[in-house]
Amino acid sequence: MPRDCLYCGGDLDEKMSWGAFFQRDTRLLCDECDGGLLRIKDGCPGCSRTGMDGHLCSDCMEWNRKPEWNGVLERNVSLFQYNEFMKEVLARYKYRGDYVLAKALVSFMQTAIPKADLFVPIPLSPERLYERGFNQSKALLTEAGLPCHDLLTRTHTEKQSKKTRRERMTGAQVFRLSETDLSGKKIFLIDDIYTTGTTLRHAAILLKKAGAREVSSFTIARG
Repeated sequence: MPRDCLYCGGDLDEKMSWGAFFQRDTRLLCDECDGGLLRIKDGCPGCSRTGMDGHLCSDCMEWNRKPEWNGVLERNVSLFQYNEFMKEVLARYKYRGDYVLAKALVSFMQTAIPKADLFVPIPLSPERLYERGFNQSKALLTEAGLPCHDLLTRTHTEKQSKKTRRERMTGAQVFRLSETDLSGKKIFLIDDIYTTGTTLRHAAILLKKAGAREVSSFTIARG
């Protein structure tokens, strides 16, 4: 059956590959849309920031200089640069309710997420969830077929996009944790974008205080 690109709606040319069996092409984005996604290579080992050639970036060094934050988040893995095309993809996904894009995004993350004891999506406040209709981070786990552990709740605050970089990095704790004993657990946080790392670290510090052995994170994009 003919298939359409999940982003632009254009036809996906059927391609077949030879192997032990005849395998159908499983692409969900056309070549043009796929080409608009800039994959991160040789980014910062701490947060995947581009252009670092494997060296720690200034953001990660700043976090590590603060005793209360040093080592809270083991590392963040991001797949794509937050270029203009990715901004539009995530805007359609998050703010315009195009849930089907979760299927396209998770097709790239299957091999990027390591084994963990718990997969925890970054939650939305009840008000923000009502606005959007679904939690974009939880949808990624669902579509990837990974277990979803809703350990965190979030209070309603001003949108991160309306805050300055300094305001984001010095903001107050916005999460609450439902579990009190996570002793020895390896936990993976899931979110759509890493900008300053504040949101993920606020979640991680609660998990570490509850006994988690290691907390890392995955995001689709690195801003």
